[in-house]
Amino acid sequence: MIHDRKEFGIGLGLISVFFAALAAIFVPFFEGERNTLDYLDGLFNSISKHSAYYIPSVAEKAGRHQGTVATVAVRAADAAQAARMQTLFAAAGATVAREEAGLNVTADLGGLMAAALADADLMYRNAGDAVAAKYGFEGKRVLYDWHKAFAAMTKELNKQEMFAEAKTLRDVQTKALEPAYNYFGIEAVPMGRMIWVVLAALVGYVLYTIWYGFAILYIFEGWGLKLGH
Repeated sequence: MIHDRKEFGIGLGLISVFFAALAAIFVPFFEGERNTLDYLDGLFNSISKHSAYYIPSVAEKAGRHQGTVATVAVRAADAAQAARMQTLFAAAGATVAREEAGLNVTADLGGLMAAALADADLMYRNAGDAVAAKYGFEGKRVLYDWHKAFAAMTKELNKQEMFAEAKTLRDVQTKALEPAYNYFGIEAVPMGRMIWVVLAALVGYVLYTIWYGFAILYIFEGWGLKLGH
């Protein structure tokens, strides 16, 4: 039994508009058969990529370790990865002895980190072909192997009580290699360029949520359901 037909009708109208808008969100209006959610997801990824560019600051830290030579053992997942790591280390000027999946590496740590950061910077700029041309295998694989090699080296450097070097190596992993890998293929866009789109999305989300809340309120009150003690 409807208690108030007018309020119930308003609620039905509001909820109908709500679901119509929800359906429209999933219609592929944008280039590449993307719907509104796809577009906004890509937009916020682009904005976050622009704000996650820490490579220059990490490179400054890495530069402080130029001339610091260390010898470390690196264990790869398999012989194929070890061969790729050997290629990376050798290109960075390191001396490498490899046996199956194990490598013994002597390198200038600052130079090694600089080489990895240069690759990360190219990948951050979506220049994967340039990185692949340097080593002969795919750019994301290059970053993955650098990351795995540096993870093993960090443990070894900590054992040798080279804590400052280990910390900087860890920064190269987390602030350069990981973002470059995760954001590869995404165009970096500054927030200022898309501020009105971002504001419209946030305001639209708030209004859409409030709209739904009022729709439910009117339906329930029109139906005669009320909160009581």
